[in-house]
Amino acid sequence: MKAVPDIERVKFDEATGRIDRRSAKLEPNPFDLNALEAAVRIKEQVGGSVTVLSMGPPQADDVLKEAVARGADRAILMTDQAFAGADTWATSNTLVGGVKKLGEFDIILAGEKTVDGDTGQVGPEVASLLDLPSECYVESVDKVNDESIVVTSDYGTHQYTKEVPYPCVISVTKNVASPRLPKLSDKVRSRKATVENWKASDIIQFVDKGRLGTVGSPTHVIRIRTASESKREGRMITGEPPQVAKELADVIEEWLAGGTQT
Repeated sequence: MKAVPDIERVKFDEATGRIDRRSAKLEPNPFDLNALEAAVRIKEQVGGSVTVLSMGPPQADDVLKEAVARGADRAILMTDQAFAGADTWATSNTLVGGVKKLGEFDIILAGEKTVDGDTGQVGPEVASLLDLPSECYVESVDKVNDESIVVTSDYGTHQYTKEVPYPCVISVTKNVASPRLPKLSDKVRSRKATVENWKASDIIQFVDKGRLGTVGSPTHVIRIRTASESKREGRMITGEPPQVAKELADVIEEWLAGGTQT
C-alpha cells in the first residue's frame, strides 16, 4: 500500500522533478484500498492473515493505521532516507526486500496503479523480481482454493478467467471490491496499533543496496511542468444570416481540423 498526497492539493517541485509530499496530507492510494478489501474478504472466507507493507516517509504511519482499521492484521512501514527518490524499479526492489524478510506467503495483492504516478508497474515488477506467476487488471476474485486462486481480468476488449497457483502476485482494479468503511470501534482500535518501521539495514541481506532509492533508479525525471488549465469560452456571432452562417462554418471547419477547441 502506498501513502499518496491529496492529489487535489499537492504541489510539484519543478527544480527537482519530484512531488512535494509535504504540501498535502497523505492518504491511502485508492486502488490499494481495493486490494486491501479483496485481501480481507479472502481472509474472512478461508482464514489466514493480512499484512500491509508500504514504502514511504515516517508520516505514512497514519495511513497504515487506517489499513488496520479496515481489516489488516499487521502493518509495516519501510522508511529510510536510503529509499528516497526511488523510481518504480527501485521501489519494487525495496518492497521485494521486505517481502523476503517477511517470509512465506500465498498471495501478494497490489492496486492496479497509484494516483500520483499512474504507471501500473510496481505489481508486475515485484512478480518478476520474485519470479512468481502474476495476473494484472483483476476485477473479480472468483474462487479461492487450497493451492490456487481463480480470478477474472479485464483487458479492455476481452476478459480472461485464469487459475493462478500460489505463491502469486495479483494486481487489482477498482472493480474487484468496494472498500468498507471502518466502524468507530475499528478506528479506536487502530489508534493503538503498532506500525513496525523497517530501515534499509533490515532488508540489506535480501536486496543489493545499490538497487535502492535514487542510486538504484535507472530512470530520472529531467523536467516537469504544471499544465495551465483552460476554461470554457463562449463566442457570440452576430450579423446577417449569410454572414453568421459563414462564420459558423469557418469555426466548425477550424475545430474539425484540430486547430483550436471551440
